[in-house]
Amino acid sequence: MAAAAVVATAVLVAGCVSSKQPSAETKQPANWDAPTDPSAAAQNASLPMLGQEMLAVHYHAHLDVIVDGQPITVPAGLGIDNTRRAISPLHTHDTTGIVHIESGQEIPFTLGQLFTEWGQALTSQQVGPKTISASEALHVYRNGKPVPGDPATLKFQARDEIAIWVGPSSATPDPPTSYQFPAGL
Repeated sequence: MAAAAVVATAVLVAGCVSSKQPSAETKQPANWDAPTDPSAAAQNASLPMLGQEMLAVHYHAHLDVIVDGQPITVPAGLGIDNTRRAISPLHTHDTTGIVHIESGQEIPFTLGQLFTEWGQALTSQQVGPKTISASEALHVYRNGKPVPGDPATLKFQARDEIAIWVGPSSATPDPPTSYQFPAGL
């Protein structure tokens, strides 16, 4: 009987622990997931899906997205279709925010193409599912310097640190100015 009580208590405690929800401050806003069909998303971004990585043009950039003070995770696998064994020249391998540009030819790849591959909006009025209200501002930075104009047209360059910041218009963003890329990138 004592053993049954211990098991019942363990099940009850486990149930309490597993039902605990993360706090709002650690939970990423909804709808930032990667698309379920990476090939279709790449096609929407006017990017080809290749049978292998092409390295004639090979460089990396880093992307930070901060919305209302919360960092947004750039998903792993953008531009990578494991089912079809295909990869876009603009893709992510992990959730570090490192964007891989690996192409057979020099093409000016843009932030808008990456967001389209991600299945997210990127305009002066919307970033992902976040619509910019009248009391908010959108700021885009390259290596700590403001980038004016349409954020979707920003062209990736080697070793860029790109930051997209959305928050109150009264706030002063403090964007990162560089990113420490791992050795070999």
